[in-house]
Amino acid sequence: MLVKEYRICMPLTVEEYRIGQLYTISKHSHQESDTEEGIEVLRNEPHYDPAHGQGQLTEKRVHLSSKLPSWARTFVPRIFYITEKAWNYYPYTITEYTCSFLPKFSIHIETKYENNCGTSDNIFGLEKDSCAIEVDALDIAYDAFPERHYNLSEDLRCFASMKTGRGPLQEDWRGTCSPVMCSYKLVRVQFEVWGLQTRVEQFIHKP
Repeated sequence: MLVKEYRICMPLTVEEYRIGQLYTISKHSHQESDTEEGIEVLRNEPHYDPAHGQGQLTEKRVHLSSKLPSWARTFVPRIFYITEKAWNYYPYTITEYTCSFLPKFSIHIETKYENNCGTSDNIFGLEKDSCAIEVDALDIAYDAFPERHYNLSEDLRCFASMKTGRGPLQEDWRGTCSPVMCSYKLVRVQFEVWGLQTRVEQFIHKP
């Protein structure tokens, strides 16, 4: 198992992010769903946890067969899906992903949201032996990414919100912007297949 922590800052409050997150999830589910493939909701129900209180449990199947490249369809079962289980105790969430034809593959994500610029160390309360995991602080405005994904209207170095007056983001925005929040994600990737485990787990974590 390969474990990493990611810290993603945003020019929002934790309360504002929750509204945007709910809207984005709803919109994405609608766009991806059709008569044959898309997102199938299996469970969406209240859930109580003694440590985190009242929350919401959802279980979904994300059908992906038609989205695979042609070479992959030759050995991947015709009915192929990812199962997503999510426990939402906002501002703390747990999300698990498993694959229908790879029982030894899983991704487990713990997320905590705080109104700061990524300064909370060991926010997940790991044991001392586990505290040396790699921490990757992502910059949503200035980190490099493939040019084919570039969209001027989404470039936070240029975008300014008329409603809030926030933006464009300068290079030191995480230390000077107000408000600012951070999404802390502890990601565990497990693929227990001899000869492929390290390569696959590193690939999943690859930026």
